[in-house]
Order: sequence, then C-alpha cells, then structure tokens
Amino acid sequence: MTTSTFSKSRQQLILAVLMVCSLLIWLDNTVLSTTLETLADPVRGLNAGPAELQWATGSYTLAFATLMFTAGALGDRFGHRVVLAAGLVVFAASSVWAAYAGDAGQLVAARAAMGVGSALIMPANLAILMWTFTGPARSTAIAISSTSAGVGMAVGPVLAGVLLDHFWWGSVFLVNVPVAVLALIGIVLLVPNFRSPAVRPLDLAGMLLSVTGLAAFAYGLIRAGQVAAWDRTDVWAPIAGGLILLAVFVRVELRSRMPSFDPRLLAQRAFGGGNVALGLLLFAVSAVTFYNAFYLQGALGYSPIEAGLASLPTALGAIFGAPVGARLVHRWSLRLVAVPALIVAALTMGAYGLFGLATPLVWIEVVLLVQGLSIGMVLGPVTAALISTLPLERAGAGAAVTNTVRQTGSVLGIAVGGTIMSIGYRSAIEPSLDGVPGPLREQARVSAEQARHIATTYHLPALGPAADDAYVHAMHAGAVWIMFIALFGAAVLLLALRSVRKPAAAGGAPEPARDGGPVADETDPRAGAESLAAREGDGVGSR
Repeated sequence: MTTSTFSKSRQQLILAVLMVCSLLIWLDNTVLSTTLETLADPVRGLNAGPAELQWATGSYTLAFATLMFTAGALGDRFGHRVVLAAGLVVFAASSVWAAYAGDAGQLVAARAAMGVGSALIMPANLAILMWTFTGPARSTAIAISSTSAGVGMAVGPVLAGVLLDHFWWGSVFLVNVPVAVLALIGIVLLVPNFRSPAVRPLDLAGMLLSVTGLAAFAYGLIRAGQVAAWDRTDVWAPIAGGLILLAVFVRVELRSRMPSFDPRLLAQRAFGGGNVALGLLLFAVSAVTFYNAFYLQGALGYSPIEAGLASLPTALGAIFGAPVGARLVHRWSLRLVAVPALIVAALTMGAYGLFGLATPLVWIEVVLLVQGLSIGMVLGPVTAALISTLPLERAGAGAAVTNTVRQTGSVLGIAVGGTIMSIGYRSAIEPSLDGVPGPLREQARVSAEQARHIATTYHLPALGPAADDAYVHAMHAGAVWIMFIALFGAAVLLLALRSVRKPAAAGGAPEPARDGGPVADETDPRAGAESLAAREGDGVGSR
C-alpha cells in the first residue's frame, strides 16, 4: 500500500493512537528503575539479588535491541498494523506475567517477553506514522509524536511511586494492560494495514547470533559480580563465547547482500566514532541509573513516591536539553556543543562519588538536572547529524546500526555497572560480618537489601548502617569508572566530529551538518521511520 491521503481528523486520530503506543513503552522503561529497590526487598518484593535485577533490566533491552530489525522486516511482509497489534498483545500478556511472577527468574523471562513486544511495536508504530503523513505534515507529526517520550520519562517514575505506595509491586506492570487495550481498539478502528512494496529478507542467522552472543557476554559479566572472581570457568567461558558469536555475527552481516546491521558503516570515522561515543554514553547512563535507584530508596531511605519525584530533574533536563542543544548547534557547531556537554555529563556521573548518607537532597537534584540537560544536548543533535552524514538511501541502514550500538551500550552498562557495584559491596561489607552467624553471613554478602532485612529480623542493629556504608562505598567506586568511560566517549566524539558534513544534494556541494535535524527520504517512508527509531530507541534516566 502506498502513502495514503486521509482526512485531517483521521490523521489526528491515528497519530493519537500511535502516541499511546509509544507512551506505553516509555512508561514501562521508566517505572522499573523506581521498582528495583522494592523487588530486592525479601518481604515486600521478590527477594531479588543484584544479578537478577540486572537481568530484569537487561533482558528487556537485549530483546528490544536485537529483534527490532527483524520486526521491521515482518512489517514489510505482513503489514505494519498486524505487527503493531501483535506487539501490543505480546506486551500486554507479558506485563500480566511480570505482575504475577512468582520469583525473580519468572520476572526476568517476562521482561524479556516484554522486550519482544516492544521490538514489534516500535518499528511498526513509526512506519505507520511515516505512511500516514506526507510533506510538511510528516515533520510536524514526528515532532508531536516525540513528546510522548518526554511525557513517559517524566510521568513514569512518579506513577511507579504512587502505585508502590498504595499497591503491591506488580501493579507497575499491570497498569500497562488497559493502555494496551485502548491502543488495540484504536488500531482496529482507525489504522489501515500499510505494507511496503519492497519486502526485506528476514535475517534469522543475524538475529540468533546477536541475541546469543550478547546474552552470553552479558551473562559472564554479571556472573563475575555474583562470584567476585574473573578466573572461574562460568565467568570467562561465557564472555569468550559471546565475543566469538558476536564476531561471527559481524562476519555474517558483512557477507550478506541486505544485512540488518551493516558493520561497514562503522568504518567511517564520523559515523563510526560518533556511534561509539553514543554507545559509551548510554553505557554510563544505564549504570548510573541503576545505582541511583538503590541509593535513593535503599541508602537514603526515600519512599517510592519520594524517589520518583527526586528523579524528575533528569527527565525534565533531557526534555529541555535536546531543543537547547539543537539551537546551539545552529549557532556554533555540533563539536563545540556536544563534546563539552558530554564532558559535563561525565562529571555529573562522577559526582556520585561525592554523595553520601548525609548529602542534602537539593545537591542531588542539581546534579540530576545538569546531567539530564547535558545528556539531552548530546543524544538528539549527535544522532541526527550522524544519520545526515550518510546518503539518503543509506539512512535506514545507518539508523539500524545507531540503534543497535546504543542499546548494546545500555545492556553492557547494566552488566558492568552492576558487577562493579556487587564486587565493591562485598569487599566493603566483609569487615562488618564478623559477629553475624554463619548461615546469615552469605545472605548479607549478596546485597545491602539482604543485609538490612537480616539486621531487622535478627536484631543486629549495627548491620543496617554498615550495609548502607558498604553500598555507598561501592557506588563511589562505580561512579569513578563510569565517569572515565563517559569521558572516553567524549574523547572519541571530539575526534569523530572534526568535519561532520551532510551528504551532497543532487548536483550540489556538501554542506556542514549543523542543523541537528533528521534526514528522511520523502520517497520512502521507511527510511524516515528507521531514522526516528534510532533517535527514540533510548531513555534517559530509565530502565
């Protein structure tokens, strides 16, 4: 079906339905960070350890990152409405599964299934938007649709806090169901089954290799945190096996005529270096968000609603930072705006190394606001500029690479950041366990949440404060590593953006990519949809 012309009222209704679908994904991304502390609680939650919580977060991102482009090809074959509706059904069903999970293992599996649903929803959602609108109306629709991300980022943590204060932890997942049902009704009544005339092949080999390779690599990293050692077979073997599978994945994609992930694009200095920098930034964002969840509710003792409200400055900063960054790029250059902003973001992450149990909330809020602003000034303008360095016919392939790199950074950030936290906590809590009975000592080594529970249940008043101190020590160590990783990303970006240029128009000379805007091929709505997917595929202060 070709790009259609609808009445203005029907276009607006379709846009509203698509925004509900996008809002659903963003809400789910952001509510989980507020819920982690509750899930770790042995009484109110699932008694989940750090590794299980890392997987509850990472399994979703892993499925989302590696299956999105297969989902896009399915939309070409069967129609984007069919795939979007299927994604909503999978997402709603797996949300119910997550809400009533009996243990942490079931929650991890349910979250992976939710990632599958999100992977089906996102590309179909964006493709329908691009087929529904044409000309200047398309740009307006993209801008309006993007606001759902900001709303979800801001509302999600607060909504999770309200639900956790009044209901059980499963309510943060169950709230997805009525939203999904509402979206399904709108899809059935309003949305045609757009189908691309050119059907892309399903890259099943690439999908299996990327999923298994990234999962094995992340498993080894997380396992290292559980056992506090790197020389065990169950640590280094998955890491080595994952790297081998990922290398085979790259080789397969290089030999493919129509790869879902084209590694050749990363050989271009500006595009490849810029994407590495964004991947490192998302690595750092995911890790520091993971730390912040346990710091606010665990070490500082905030309630879920208080922690949700305390996280608002990051989301609001990111929302306002993106347009500010785009305007500054117009005035100066991408390099002069994005590199300093990434350095500032890195320093705010390092500032967690200065936070303690008596740090005033106002200082935490200032750091989070500056962090959100600086991240927003990097992500949007840099992503749009990197896509614009490619010819229009390569925009879709470039968006696929960009999204994969960034989501991979998020998965690895959670794995590595959580492992650093676990090893640091075990080292710091050990001197305080001398008087703890043997069977309880190993439990207290698992996490600060376990130690606090033991302190309350078995009347060990000194253990609770010791667990808080040990967690803060671990957070300090992790913050330093995260800061250096983000600073390395800034250095890579500095080298990559020496001369970012837009591709030449037909018969014209190249012009500098200073506008920070997306490149969308009006003749092929899929190219614009995939470019937008790359920009919307991440959250700040989420997961």
